[in-house]
Amino acid sequence: MRIAVVIPCLLLAGLTAFAQPPNNSCATAQTLCGQQPVGGNNTGPPGIPGLCTNTNNVVWYTFTTNSLGGVLDVDITGIDCPQVANMGNMLTALILSGDGSCTLSTFSAVPPCVSDSQDFSFTTQALNPSTQYWLTVAGAPNGGATTPAQCDFTIDVSGPGVDIVGVDYSAGSDVEIGQGGSTQLNATGPAGSTFIWSPTTGLSDNNIPNPIAAPTGSTTYTVTTTTNGCTYVDQVTVNVIRLIEPPNTLTPNGDGFNDTWEIPGINDYPGAEVVIHDRWGQIVYRAIGYREPWDGTNKGKKLSEGTYYYSIRLNQLQGQSDPYLGFISIVR
Repeated sequence: MRIAVVIPCLLLAGLTAFAQPPNNSCATAQTLCGQQPVGGNNTGPPGIPGLCTNTNNVVWYTFTTNSLGGVLDVDITGIDCPQVANMGNMLTALILSGDGSCTLSTFSAVPPCVSDSQDFSFTTQALNPSTQYWLTVAGAPNGGATTPAQCDFTIDVSGPGVDIVGVDYSAGSDVEIGQGGSTQLNATGPAGSTFIWSPTTGLSDNNIPNPIAAPTGSTTYTVTTTTNGCTYVDQVTVNVIRLIEPPNTLTPNGDGFNDTWEIPGINDYPGAEVVIHDRWGQIVYRAIGYREPWDGTNKGKKLSEGTYYYSIRLNQLQGQSDPYLGFISIVR
């Protein structure tokens, strides 16, 4: 028969000094990371009188909430208790708040306290942002047993209070650059985080949150961030797009062929700036958004044959790229 018990939270009444490995005390608590289940076992460690009930075989875990805080979902699954005479098969879970010193007087329980002999889940009240908490899992002598449960289990924490990806951690948004261009990547993470980018191709530094990326082809970068003992992975893609190829000859003689300067691909960049000047540096044409191709005139007057020079900036690109520089010859 399934037994589920929710017990009002109590302050710790006592704390036993632990000497057994590995996470059988607050001081040696195992770090939990959001949405990263870990296996556990509560065989051997002593108990904590007054913790929810008179529990024994207590193991400790710790986690840190994100910068927003919020409720926490706790899942205890895969409970597997040996069939031993007079041994219970119920586990009890409770979250504690404290100041990090592992001193008895600093702890208080965060409801609910939940016990069950089968897989169980519970949701906490809203937790404070950027705060360390502890989660204890203990055995209980249920069903008339005289020995508290000692079981294998899997524990997972998730929910608004602890999920970090998209809240405090991100690799940033995908970006487009032109060939030969560059952009700055912007990974984010809590203070004290470390960052490692891969692959390193085209990066100015792969151990900082904001390296300059200048790949020669479209590349997906993976950033691995370690913070508060947890490791998270996210990706960002730098798309390198094909650049325009301006022709270098214009023959505006009215024959309907090559009478205007058609630039293949420039319509993909409505914010492109096109500037043309003569050999003395005088601007003869300028447009932002190349909607009407240049016809070899300056304010309606035909320009003489010769060589002119252009500068084209594709301002739609999110990254920085050098302008296109070149010449165009007018032949009538």
